[in-house]
Amino acid sequence: MAGKDFYKVLGVERNASEEELKKAYRAMAMKYHPDRNKDDKEAEAKFKEVSEAYEVLKDPQKKAAYDPFGSQAFENGGMGSGFRPGAGGPGDAGFGAAFSDIFEDMFGDFMGGSGGKGRARGNSPQRGNDVQYTMEITLEESFKGKESTIKIPLSETCDKCSGSGAKSGEGSETCPTCTGNGRVRMQQGFFTIERVCPTCNGEGAIIRDPCDKCHGSGRMRKEKTLRVKIPAGVEDGRRIRLGGEGEAGVRGGPSGDLYVLLAVKPHRLFRREGADLYCRVPIPMTRAALGGDIEIPTIDGTRTKVKIPEGTQSNQQLRIKGKGMTILRSAARGDMYIEIFVETPVALNRKQSDLLKELDKTIGGADAAKHSPESSGFFTKAKEFWSDLTD
Repeated sequence: MAGKDFYKVLGVERNASEEELKKAYRAMAMKYHPDRNKDDKEAEAKFKEVSEAYEVLKDPQKKAAYDPFGSQAFENGGMGSGFRPGAGGPGDAGFGAAFSDIFEDMFGDFMGGSGGKGRARGNSPQRGNDVQYTMEITLEESFKGKESTIKIPLSETCDKCSGSGAKSGEGSETCPTCTGNGRVRMQQGFFTIERVCPTCNGEGAIIRDPCDKCHGSGRMRKEKTLRVKIPAGVEDGRRIRLGGEGEAGVRGGPSGDLYVLLAVKPHRLFRREGADLYCRVPIPMTRAALGGDIEIPTIDGTRTKVKIPEGTQSNQQLRIKGKGMTILRSAARGDMYIEIFVETPVALNRKQSDLLKELDKTIGGADAAKHSPESSGFFTKAKEFWSDLTD
């Protein structure tokens, strides 16, 4: 193997990342694996070659020695560890270690492993899981704030065994199969497979005489009643943390936290944007033309008077200062905006229709631009457009 370029063997650049090296090796190892190429000596040789290359390049120390000197760095006792790429057959420990890493990445979950991320928990206490609870509130409740009682099912420490899981209260003992590690290894040829211990299910400990109430888990499922204080001004999607009110810990570990996620229900009148409120208010055409006062509701349950200016148009906004939402942790409030929608009258009787026709005559003609500047301006531009097309 002297002079062999390990980077070319794996088909990667010299600056390839650890993930790129692993990906390249995985593809080639699966392609040339002896089980897939029975009686194919060339495939077996190629498989050994790529395994040899990956074994060196995945190790930072070996890679640092290989990059400047090539495979000569490992000859004549190089590296001081007796490592020699390619030594031995398929059962060689160095040869199998590289493929073991890839095998566990590909099949670890299937075999009950977790790629090295789920090592034994042993007998040490574990913190309970955090829990999220979604609470729906109205916009009025968001404005005022409230105190509410919630009931949620949670795991709590078993009151009979005090969380030990053991009937006698003596707790657990070290698992004899994995000696407390929580995982076991099996050697099959050049494969080294690590998986969760089947005796203790990864706990690293077993209970000989489990509690008859919690069946050895140390926890019980119960409905928990809690008081939640919602501050005035909270917005949709905000979370309130209740420390230590989540799932009970394991083997005396602390409880997790409870997060109350607030979901503010849509309102039939108001739309919220930050601390401001928007309210769409339809008014008759006559009121829009002549102006006048109207009364509208506010989020605090009162009414407020709004003056409609003469000639008000649809989509025009009128601002009412300080009538919006409460600002969180403040005595101040946002503003409310009235979005005007001018409603055209419908279902007119003959007299009403005649009056509108008479009105139309008086505001049309030469005075159209004065009374209806938007429509007059539009049709003037339209005439110019048609004229340009015919020129």
